[in-house]
Amino acid sequence: MLSNRMDMETHLYFTFWGLNMLVKGALEKAGLPATYKHMEEQLKKKLGEMKYPTPYDLLKRMKASGLLKIYACSPTMEMLGVKKEDLIPEVDAIAGAAAFLDVASDADITLLI
Repeated sequence: MLSNRMDMETHLYFTFWGLNMLVKGALEKAGLPATYKHMEEQLKKKLGEMKYPTPYDLLKRMKASGLLKIYACSPTMEMLGVKKEDLIPEVDAIAGAAAFLDVASDADITLLI
């Protein structure tokens, strides 16, 4: 993530279907969105040739920098039946939207992706 390279503190809030990426084993199996599915094998091959890190490896690198904080949405966890022990160890906190908005309200830049 570019923000990490630029020494910017980054806070990511995972909710609804994005929360599934925080479940152990999910990032290793993640594919491309349907829009890019036709290019998936070609892109994976090219990224492998470039020795580009996997999404989970990138996330771990960012966490190691100390600049990334990851939050899992507690109501979504309840809806999807996800337990704390199901999550990858890189998750810093389980929080509702109001708690995360308190963090985000101090941000210089806010993106919803």
